[in-house]
Amino acid sequence: MGKLSHALISVSDKTGVVEFARGLVELGATILSTGGTANAIRTAGVPVTEVSSHTGSPEILGGRVKTLHPKIHGGLLGRRGRADDVQQMQEQGIEPIDVVVVNLYPFESTIAKPDCPFEDAIENIDIGGPSMLRSAAKNHADVVVVVDPGDYGRVLEALQSGSVPLTLRRELARKVFRHTSRYDGLIANYLGRQGETADKFPASLSLTYERAEILRYGENPHQEGAFYREIGGTEPSISLGRQLHGKAMSYNNYLDANSALELAKEFSDPAVVIIKHNNPCGVALGETPVEAYRKARETDPVSAFGGVIACNRPVDPDMAKEVTSTFVEVLIAPVFTDEALAELQRKKDLRLLTVGSLESQTRDGYDLKKLVGGLILQDRDLGALADVKALTVPTKRKPTDDEYAACAFAWKVCKHVKSNAIVFANATQTVGVGAGQMSRVDSVKLAEMKANLPIKGCVMASDAFFPFRDGLDAAVRAGVTAVIQPGGSIRDEEVVKAADEQDVAMILTGMRHFRH
Repeated sequence: MGKLSHALISVSDKTGVVEFARGLVELGATILSTGGTANAIRTAGVPVTEVSSHTGSPEILGGRVKTLHPKIHGGLLGRRGRADDVQQMQEQGIEPIDVVVVNLYPFESTIAKPDCPFEDAIENIDIGGPSMLRSAAKNHADVVVVVDPGDYGRVLEALQSGSVPLTLRRELARKVFRHTSRYDGLIANYLGRQGETADKFPASLSLTYERAEILRYGENPHQEGAFYREIGGTEPSISLGRQLHGKAMSYNNYLDANSALELAKEFSDPAVVIIKHNNPCGVALGETPVEAYRKARETDPVSAFGGVIACNRPVDPDMAKEVTSTFVEVLIAPVFTDEALAELQRKKDLRLLTVGSLESQTRDGYDLKKLVGGLILQDRDLGALADVKALTVPTKRKPTDDEYAACAFAWKVCKHVKSNAIVFANATQTVGVGAGQMSRVDSVKLAEMKANLPIKGCVMASDAFFPFRDGLDAAVRAGVTAVIQPGGSIRDEEVVKAADEQDVAMILTGMRHFRH
């Protein structure tokens, strides 16, 4: 690359832009800029030319039109190696622009503000910025385009060396089109949610994720895999978590860790969740994290071996010592104390993830499942029971206070078990979990079989109604005294009658939690 001609800079994020501009000037470039960017560069003592002076056209319409001009886009799109392009540029007085540095109006942060006025959102839709980026990226063989301030250093270094490799130019161009595509998608999705014709599920859906990690392999060794992170996510999650220690996360680790954390979020008291093969094999509450962990592990210590654990409280040394006493794949928590971290790091392969505070979080958004050639989209299942004692009790016997508490606990767990789902529990601890069976009565039998603790006096939660009384009868024989289930079967009367015959209390939620 020869001597630089012009560099156009227009950014909303001014991080590092003055230093970059100064470096471009030292390489002989004339800086073109507008508005706040021009002021920031000029104030720092770097010479800058206003775009309006360069084009000979003033900014109009309150600044809506600044850079939409042939002298700008001709300077960006003109092919330096084509004689006819060069001739036309000379005839029209168009000078080449060799470097473009643009990041866009903060549309995303604007609409993220509570009660953002529609007019503010509209005025933060950038028009000139995407146009310049796309023009420069299309002509990346001749124009270096930078959308990410994180690239300033290596771009300046390449320019100083006298040549910007085509590989870097293409990488920068790809970044531009990903960036503008996501920007357009945000706008389209936002507008789809506005006005009388707003559609919760828009006619077209734009999703943008950034690759965070290449995995060793996918679900199985013969499958390749990668982890992508949603851009702009804010809810405490595995996706936004930070790994502090241990081997790289695997495809299955991510799935299990997500399931563990989402269940741990259900509880306000100290809670520990142990996940194995995407199902909870132990969940418990305790006065302390270590008490909750011991109780969760008691449910099914065989399955807990090699499990994925989530705790909704900071992990302290006591819990750390208990965790290191057995084999664990992943441990997730809001934070780890320094002493706990030192203890856990003795296990060199143990993956430790911190996700930050779970106390204040906005839980919303969509749940997506990929099909071959398609996508299923729905609300996340954030359904919860405000007051279990306010629900319908169709049986003659009403639950005791202890049974109500146990049913509330079991219902939260059941929501996160693969359907058909059955959970035996007391008020603070799972006792047996039956997951993923084709028959609900088989799930009851499996929960009984998996129980490592006495079932007598426990309650049972079912994610959907009982189609026959056989599942209830099996649970009662195992020792269950109360049941919480959605109801809604054509045989509800038969099932309630079976409960009355055996002096079992039953709560109907009117809400099911299928999890396929």
